[in-house]
Amino acid sequence: FEWSGEVRYASQYFDQLHDWAVELIKAGKAYVDDLTPEQAKEYRGSLTEPGKNSPFRDRSVEENLDLFARMRAGEFPDGARVLRAKIDMASPNMNLRDPIMYRIRHAHHHQTGDKWCIYPNYDFTHGQSDAIEGITHSICTLEFESHRPLYEWFLENLPVPAQPRQY
Repeated sequence: FEWSGEVRYASQYFDQLHDWAVELIKAGKAYVDDLTPEQAKEYRGSLTEPGKNSPFRDRSVEENLDLFARMRAGEFPDGARVLRAKIDMASPNMNLRDPIMYRIRHAHHHQTGDKWCIYPNYDFTHGQSDAIEGITHSICTLEFESHRPLYEWFLENLPVPAQPRQY
């Protein structure tokens, strides 16, 4: 197999991804959550029980913007807070139950060095990277089928330059 294009990394898009995360916060579609991982698991629900809203879900846009900026500035330790998309905690698709977009991780990155201490997760990065790269059809294996609605939610709620579709 010979790759015919240049190798690209999602980290090349960290600035744009961050800007889009800020846009979602400003639109009231993302929030900073302080639940511990154990609490988040409890709040998420199960395949048969709906989740419940985090007590931090209804923070003001201003407070979320401030906390997200402070997350980026490195003011909080690893895992202290996450940025979540505000979707639907009662969705039968657990991937749509306020998924994590960003985590705090103070670690040297092989592409960006020490510029970032917050990192976007795969589900937030995938569709937007496809859009930036002009991908029209993202063909995924069946293990990603339940992630497709989330892929599409992000694309529909952001001013991306293209609208790729996942198959």
